[in-house]
Amino acid sequence: MEKQSLLKTLTQAGIGSRRKMSVAIKEGRVSINGEVVTGFNSPVTKGKDRIVLNGKQLDIKAKSFVCLKLNKPKGILSTTKDERGRRTIIDILPRKYRHLYLYPVGRLDKNSTGLLLLTNNGDLAYRLTHPRFEKEKEYEVQIQCELNINEIHRLEAGIKLEDGKTAPATVKKLRDSDYNYAITIHEGRKHQVRRMFISIGHRVIKLKRVRIGNVKLGNLKEGQVKEVSRNLLE
Repeated sequence: MEKQSLLKTLTQAGIGSRRKMSVAIKEGRVSINGEVVTGFNSPVTKGKDRIVLNGKQLDIKAKSFVCLKLNKPKGILSTTKDERGRRTIIDILPRKYRHLYLYPVGRLDKNSTGLLLLTNNGDLAYRLTHPRFEKEKEYEVQIQCELNINEIHRLEAGIKLEDGKTAPATVKKLRDSDYNYAITIHEGRKHQVRRMFISIGHRVIKLKRVRIGNVKLGNLKEGQVKEVSRNLLE
């Protein structure tokens, strides 16, 4: 029987993101055939080896690939559950998708809207979010006034934030829209776009993500979802 690494087995099974599974392995919460393992590359034979995570035996059969694009409304949390009982993206999914162990690829803050991808495939989530793959993310922003040429150059050259300088970006003026500007980045720091604009003296009033790599929000209405083909995600 074919063997593969423990980390790959867990992420392919749709149990959680690559990052979460990495942490679980490091913390000794995963065992193979009764023995705790802490190595990502520990070999696993599907259909033969018994894997236990947090005391629960897992079904490690690969799940059918699913990836959805969602137009996240304002006020919805881009997480799968919330201890305070606030509404999450899972709460607004059609019922046929709620049992598939989908989780968000990256996040949008509570007050932002637009494109959010959900998948049950950890490898895909890793490829779309890790900085080394440099997947572009395009956002539309609304601010109170126009940027001057110096401010645009600063955004495009990279802004010094408290967690380091941002990578070069692309900024363009929007017309006939509720949003003033579009900005394209390939990083995914927390509140990055909002912080970039604040650093040059402009508060973002509205923020909407419209593209991740080749996947576009298009005319998807707020709260609606649509399945995404593998071809668009390469």
